[in-house]
Amino acid sequence: MLSFFKKLGPGLLFAGAAIGVSHLVQSTRAGADYGFGLLWALLLIHFIKYPFFQFAPRYTTATGENLIDGYRRLGKPILILYFVLTLVTMFTIQAAVTIVTAGLAVNLFGLTNNVLIWSIVILVISVFILYKGRYGFLDRLIKIIVIILTLSSIIAVVVAAFQTNSAISWIPSIPEGTIEVGFLIAFLGWMPAPLDVTIWQSIWTQEKQKSIGTTFDTPQAIFDFNTGFMTTILTGILFMGLGTFVLFQSGESLSPKAGVFANQLIDLYSINLGNGMGWIVGVAALTAMFSTTLTALDASPKAMVKTTELLTNKPHKHPYLFWLLILTFGTIIILAFFTSSMGTMIKVATIVSFLTTPFYAIANLWLVSSKHMPFEWQPSLFLKIWSVISIILLIGFSFWYLSVLL
Repeated sequence: MLSFFKKLGPGLLFAGAAIGVSHLVQSTRAGADYGFGLLWALLLIHFIKYPFFQFAPRYTTATGENLIDGYRRLGKPILILYFVLTLVTMFTIQAAVTIVTAGLAVNLFGLTNNVLIWSIVILVISVFILYKGRYGFLDRLIKIIVIILTLSSIIAVVVAAFQTNSAISWIPSIPEGTIEVGFLIAFLGWMPAPLDVTIWQSIWTQEKQKSIGTTFDTPQAIFDFNTGFMTTILTGILFMGLGTFVLFQSGESLSPKAGVFANQLIDLYSINLGNGMGWIVGVAALTAMFSTTLTALDASPKAMVKTTELLTNKPHKHPYLFWLLILTFGTIIILAFFTSSMGTMIKVATIVSFLTTPFYAIANLWLVSSKHMPFEWQPSLFLKIWSVISIILLIGFSFWYLSVLL
């Protein structure tokens, strides 16, 4: 059993990065507003995005390169576009996940009600963990976090299911209207994660392979990823279940402000399920959000280091620390001056993530099907057809949203 867990790594890091705002905020809100009416959307988006996430560990273990190297092989314009998209979104994403984590910390630990102070504390702790421990410590820590998250979520959902008196809706819902469709697109955008997380996966896969050697080969990497991916599906359903069993038809209106939402969520669970269960849900939510905060703070700087080195054709001194501090201070500035707009910023970030999803999907399929990928590890015809259908669906969803918006 210990050897099994030792071989796992990037897949659980993927789960740690994915299980955050998409699950805690979006899945819970989906359950509160629609019951299990959007379960079809949760399962469909996992089905659509699966091939493109799986291509990350497949490409990296087969070639020894991460996806950023691969994008450079596809052409410099692809790499430049990735750089611009990352630079535009990484501060907002980090601020969004950090303030939700801070809101939960306020609720669980008190000490101060100032979410900015808690945000700074969380970021400083994360920077220390990442810079001192690097990949090895992160790999070990995230396994503990994912286990705590999964167990506490299962306990909370089982208790909520037995205590609920509300009629549960299982009828599939298709949102109509600008606001409702906007929520659906935001839900799909970060469920289970934005597709740019495939780059993070490939970086973690590369580091895992360096740490344990060639025993972390392509079959093992795909198995590892599948473990993490199934975890994201399970937790997405669990948080939707919590929203359904506790909040559906309750008449409660959830705040669009991330920090307020976090406090409101735990308070509602405490009132409906008791203080003990409220604390368990709080632990589940905090571990989910801290894992997302930590992994996002680790991955974005690593991606920017690799991208800038390839674009400038030269290495930089202490590049990881430079981008780690840039992202940290940029996040603090956003939280200090734009906290009141965080609800809007999260919505914009999730929608942008969805609208840029076809770019990453096409780039990843192109790369693993190209001459840069060893033929024996290129995706099967079935997986290629699956990918093409998924790309068509992603583009179709994008045009549907834009048609409703305009």
